[in-house]
Amino acid sequence: MTKSKEKKKKSTLTEEEVSKRGKKFQALDVKIKTIGENPDQKAPPVVGYFPSGYDPLKNSDDSDSRPGSVKVYKSANSRNPRNPRMQVVVGVNGSQVNFVGSNYSGEATTPQLCNYALGVLDKETRVLTMVPIAANRIFRLDPKFGGPELHENEELDEAKGEITMEEKADKFRNLTVMYSTKKDIRRDVKRETLRQTEGPGTQEDVDQKLKGIEINTEALEAIASTTNSRNVPPYDLDATSPDKAYPLDKIILKGEWDYLLDVFELAEAGSVVSPDVYPSFVCNRVDKLEDVKDESKKRRFAGILSYITHLIKFKDRHSMDGVTSAKRHKLPSILSQKFSSLFGATNDTRIPDDKLKLLISYILVLSLFADDFRSDPSDIAKDLRMNPITLRPHYEYLGCKFVRDNQVLLATLPVPLEFQTIKRKRRR
Repeated sequence: MTKSKEKKKKSTLTEEEVSKRGKKFQALDVKIKTIGENPDQKAPPVVGYFPSGYDPLKNSDDSDSRPGSVKVYKSANSRNPRNPRMQVVVGVNGSQVNFVGSNYSGEATTPQLCNYALGVLDKETRVLTMVPIAANRIFRLDPKFGGPELHENEELDEAKGEITMEEKADKFRNLTVMYSTKKDIRRDVKRETLRQTEGPGTQEDVDQKLKGIEINTEALEAIASTTNSRNVPPYDLDATSPDKAYPLDKIILKGEWDYLLDVFELAEAGSVVSPDVYPSFVCNRVDKLEDVKDESKKRRFAGILSYITHLIKFKDRHSMDGVTSAKRHKLPSILSQKFSSLFGATNDTRIPDDKLKLLISYILVLSLFADDFRSDPSDIAKDLRMNPITLRPHYEYLGCKFVRDNQVLLATLPVPLEFQTIKRKRRR
C-alpha cells in the first residue's frame, strides 16, 4: 500500500511540474543540410575558449555592445589549403592583454580524433544546417601581454630606468595572476623563488668556507684522464660483472624513466609493435616481456628498448639515409636536449664523426643489456644501416669479445674491462 501511494505522489508531482512549465516537448522531423568547407568562399565559423576562465561579456553593460575586437588571420600561402595556418586574436577594451590562439602550435598540434561542426535549426522550414568548424580545430585562447612602447628620442636616466623595470615586472606579475592559468602562475612562483638572492653576508661566509677546503688535484687529474680518454659511455674498470661495467644508472638517468613507458604500455595492452615505428631490434625482443614476471624488471627491460628506439631515431633524424624514418617520431624534450648536448647536433646539422661513434657506442651497450650480454649484431646493424662486419670494431672498441654459438657469432662483454691499445709499428 505504501509503495502505491508513493508512486501516486510521484506521478502527481510530475504532472504539476509539467503544468507549471506550460509547455511540452514536441518531436520535430527535420532535414539535415551539410555545407562543406570551400576555401574560395567565406571562411567557416571559428570556436575559441578561454582556459583561464576569462569572461569577455562579464564587464559589458550593454549586451549588444562588443566587448573587444576579434580578428582571424589566415595564411595566404599555405601548403594545405584545406587546413591552412590560422590565428585568432581577441582584444580586450582598455587593456594591453590580447588572447591569441592558433591551429599550428600548442595543443592544436596533437592528433585530432573528432570533427566539430556548428548546427543552426530553422523551425519554420525545419532544416538543420551543419557548418564545419574551421579546419576542425578548437582554438585555445591564451593571454599575451604587450609592453609599453617608448619614443625613439625619449631618454631615461639610470634611476628612472630601474624603477620602470620594477614597475613593469610588478604589472606583468599582476596580469599573470589575473588572466593566466594555474600552471603559468605556479611556474612564475617557482621562477621567482629561484631568482631570490640571499643575505649580503652569505657570500662572505661561503668564501671563507671555500678557503678552508683542500682540493685534491691528483684525484681531479685521474678523473679527467679516465672520463675523457675514450669516446665511450660511462664505465667502471673495476667492475666484477658485465652489468656494472657500464653502469645503467649513469646512461639512463633517474628522471628519464618516466618518459620510457611506450613499449611497456603497448605490451600490457597486447598491441603489436609496428616495424614502421620501432626498429627491428626492438620488434624482435618485445616478446621477451611476456616471460618477465617481475613488474619492475619488466619496466626496466621495456625502458631500455624504448631508449634504444629514441637513440636510433635521433641518429636517423640527423643523417641523409634515415631522415624519412624519423620524421614522425616523437622524441621527449628531456631526451632531445640531452642528445643534442651529448652528441653535438642541433636541429638541422649533421652529427660529427666522433660524436656519431659515441652514439653508436650507447646503442650497442644498451643492446648488450637487452640481450643479457650475449648479443647477435645482425638486427642492430640493420637498424644502424651498417654491415655487421664493419660494426664489429665498434664492439671491440667497447671491450667486447666474440664467441660462436650454434654457427651464430655473438658479442659478449668480459670483465674486468680491457680496452684495445693502439699498436704502432717500429721503424726499421
